[in-house]
Amino acid sequence: MGIYVEAKVGADLDELWRLTQDPACHQRWDLRFTEIAPLPGPEGAPVRFRYATRVLPGLTVAGTGVFAGERERPDGTRTSALRFACPHPLSPLAEGSGYWRYVPDGDGVRFLTGYDYRPRWGRPGALLDRLVFRPLVGWATAWSFDRLRLWLERGTTPERALLNWIAEMAVRSLVIAVSCFLLLAGPPRIAAVVGPLGPEAAFALPLVAALAITLALIKTPLAGTPAARRCLRTPPLRVRAPGLLVSLEGPAS
Repeated sequence: MGIYVEAKVGADLDELWRLTQDPACHQRWDLRFTEIAPLPGPEGAPVRFRYATRVLPGLTVAGTGVFAGERERPDGTRTSALRFACPHPLSPLAEGSGYWRYVPDGDGVRFLTGYDYRPRWGRPGALLDRLVFRPLVGWATAWSFDRLRLWLERGTTPERALLNWIAEMAVRSLVIAVSCFLLLAGPPRIAAVVGPLGPEAAFALPLVAALAITLALIKTPLAGTPAARRCLRTPPLRVRAPGLLVSLEGPAS
């Protein structure tokens, strides 16, 4: 099953195209990559690039890719196709292909992607991919698309958006931690905490803690915080890029 992500971006198509096609801009908003750099090649040939992801401090996984084709239709829709491969033995992703599609829609653009890849490490790798890596990559793609949307619509830089997300996650985590402590403390400790407030407070405090945990988990993120949940993760219809994906068989070179 491939990965699909779609975001409605209220911005000019040309500006969206620039921030997604320029490697220097792309690496700023896409959480999946630490570095994206074009590789030298003959003029007029498909554009090759090197990408790298810092998995842990001191450990970077790198691969190569190629933009295999671009197409602009009479209705203004644009499509960019690519294929990629990562020879690093620690990368759970071996090779794959996909596309970006830009669909003008009223006062904005439907920006969507569809891609798939072959996991590494045989059957154990396939199981790990299905349970962990693929959901994580799908989430990271959607989160990154929303960070890009914030950059274009609100002028929130990718760096600022990341700080907003970290701060909000820290507050939510603190609320959950304190609330869990109160729930697990037991009636005697709760009574000791609320003390002068009386037995009614001791009875209500666990309910308040449970409500706080629920709100911390389900509350809609702040407007300036990127959120994967704002993106569509299932295609409304079968989305294809005719004439582009057919030629993407095999690993990038």
